[in-house]
Amino acid sequence: MIRIALDAMGGDHHPQAEVDGAALALKELPPGFLIQLVGRRAAIEAELARHPDLDRARIEVHEAPDVIGMDEKPLAAVRKKPNSSLHVGLGLQKAGASDAFVSAGNTGAVLVGSTMILGLHEGVDRAAVGALFPTAAEPTLVLDAGATVDCSPRELLGFAWLGTIYLTDVLGRPSAKVGLLNVGEEDEKGNAAAKEAHQLLKQATGLNYIGNIEGRDIVAGHPVHGQMDVVVCDGFVGNIVLKFYESVGRLIVRLCKGKAPGILERPDVQGVFRHLDYSEYGGGPLLGVKGVSVICHGSSSPNAFKNAIRIAVQAVAHDLSAHIGAQFARREAGAKT
Repeated sequence: MIRIALDAMGGDHHPQAEVDGAALALKELPPGFLIQLVGRRAAIEAELARHPDLDRARIEVHEAPDVIGMDEKPLAAVRKKPNSSLHVGLGLQKAGASDAFVSAGNTGAVLVGSTMILGLHEGVDRAAVGALFPTAAEPTLVLDAGATVDCSPRELLGFAWLGTIYLTDVLGRPSAKVGLLNVGEEDEKGNAAAKEAHQLLKQATGLNYIGNIEGRDIVAGHPVHGQMDVVVCDGFVGNIVLKFYESVGRLIVRLCKGKAPGILERPDVQGVFRHLDYSEYGGGPLLGVKGVSVICHGSSSPNAFKNAIRIAVQAVAHDLSAHIGAQFARREAGAKT
């Protein structure tokens, strides 16, 4: 049985959204996992009481009296609050009592906590948040989506490997096409880090690197190479692109309500908007840590939590962390010979 620790106190609407999301996951996702709700027991039990039909044999509640706020400094908060839901949830995995952690809490704290408590695989310089961007075909994985705002060329190369392993293991897309997000396709385009990263990626054996790509190629596809599978960038750029893209769906809905309100009632149109809904993609896996950690939006809905749990279950079932560790260990061994 796969054990998923869910930070019940992390999101903006805790613990109701987390508990409702757990209930959806248990009802709608394939069996084979249980959920460990981590947080203030009394508040969690009060929310669970609204779901009397849930299989309590698949739910554990772990007491964690403290909460790390969104405005707290990540490193200080993780160190000073060992009884927080974030710290306790990650600690379960470190102790071998859990297999994955899901949180909509302070993103910086989840990153710092996952790195400190779980650790990084040998050869991984930085963990990266992977965000799936909807396209007309299969979603594109963009990383880093906000974990590290300033990245070295070597770290960007590492992100390309992390994304490739995730696409192969979890999404079943071997030989994933990798593009480096830049201001132009030519070799001389970009800042110093992008130029050097481009050269490192070109020289990397085993990566299906197609070269520099531009922002429009993320969702529309490259005019020559088609859809990208993995797009690499630093967290500063990646987070801006992610937040901008999430706003597009809301803009289209607003325009439709103003110009053609009836169209939103059509089932086919509703299907299109579900395709663009970030909650359908859950959260972003933090790739590179020794374990599974999934970061969600602070405002995540129950549907988003359900799908974040799905992502965590898939990562565990495909033994993603072990594969990342093995791949980077081989790369490190090759670099030393």
